[in-house]
Amino acid sequence: MTAQTYWAEHALLDTGVEPGVVIETAGDGRITAVRGGTPAPPPGAVSLRGLTMPGLANAHSHAFHRALRGATQAGEGTFWTWRQVMYRTADRLTPDNYFALARAAYAEMALAGITSVGEFHYVHHLAGGARYDNPNAMGEALTAAAAEAGIRITLLDTCYLSSGFGAEPDKHQRRFSDGTAERWAERVSALKGDGNTRIGAAIHSVRAVPAEQLGTVAAWAQERDAPLHVHLSEQTAENDACVEAHGFTPTALLAHHGVLGPRTTAVHATHLTPGDIRLLGHSGTGVCMCPTTERDLADGTGPAPALQEAGSPLSLGSDSHAVIDLFEEARAMELNERLHSRTRGHWSATALLRAASADGHSALGWDDAGRISAGALADFTTVALDSVRTAGPPPALGAETAVFAATNADVRDTVVGGRHIVRDGNHQLVADVPVELARTIAALRD
Repeated sequence: MTAQTYWAEHALLDTGVEPGVVIETAGDGRITAVRGGTPAPPPGAVSLRGLTMPGLANAHSHAFHRALRGATQAGEGTFWTWRQVMYRTADRLTPDNYFALARAAYAEMALAGITSVGEFHYVHHLAGGARYDNPNAMGEALTAAAAEAGIRITLLDTCYLSSGFGAEPDKHQRRFSDGTAERWAERVSALKGDGNTRIGAAIHSVRAVPAEQLGTVAAWAQERDAPLHVHLSEQTAENDACVEAHGFTPTALLAHHGVLGPRTTAVHATHLTPGDIRLLGHSGTGVCMCPTTERDLADGTGPAPALQEAGSPLSLGSDSHAVIDLFEEARAMELNERLHSRTRGHWSATALLRAASADGHSALGWDDAGRISAGALADFTTVALDSVRTAGPPPALGAETAVFAATNADVRDTVVGGRHIVRDGNHQLVADVPVELARTIAALRD
């Protein structure tokens, strides 16, 4: 990687939207200087026309769910009926076809301005549960896919041991399970991070990891200062079963076993009691909201304002990839709350973009990303301010325009580690992303 100077027509900095900003990057992939008040590009600088902002962080992804888009909408159903279709897709995954699908899905993310992804990964083994010769073949396929697509990844290797409280994995879930949390920890310890990859941990849910083994996963993450994520209270049925089995809500059970804390992110957190909210907030546990998936699966909307007020940082994820658009996730979090409360303005546009960038990167262990300032990772994205969706408002309102008007189609440039991954709306590493998506999904279905 070589040093590069970029000139942003407008840039979202800590001070707000500034015109004419020079961003200098070094060969180590970091920003070395940021200077405003430059009305024209300096010689040799790459021009970024529109609003340049910190790169977006997709804090919750299941890459193989991208194959389900548009294929699960016929007829009535619930989360639980959708899950059966999802399992059938998971049954068909191999290291090779998962790499191909994930590479295309991650390239789609880059086109949407996403510079890092948190991959909540639980399809570990062969169908039936036997291990590959390389026990981490599936996880390594995902990290390789992200590298080839040009974005960073935090592989949240997921412990998934049971189909419900006290129940063995079913036929679809056997390939998810390592048998015990100790065997999970042994396998995951062989995974290695690098400049593009972080290794984190995940507890699939309180129904998928027996209570007495939750602490093993939490200890593994604590010893390595690694991110720890967990699906939490996405469905009321999970809450009811947990109370019946343990006498605790899922949140209280996690707290009892030392899972909550600043390194931990609860995903969804949709159906919470006031006590749950206090436990999450007072422990500093982050919460990743996934509004487009939560509405697609008819899950409900979580108490995001109350969680943030209690002390939980909020991040955003595209989860099942019904759409891959962090602007839509940010917009939906605000608009969902407007419907619920019948009032407006729960978050400013800059606060929503912080959830989609800095706080998301932090949840994934990339604390040095999510801002355009000297010393930070040179990860940023540019949104057009002259499309049919974004034309009209003054550039000073660029943050509001991005959140409440723009879509992923308005992303013009994405830079990761100083490297120009998306230029003028075209991916520089994956020649034709729609063709790659169509090809890999068709092959998986066949």
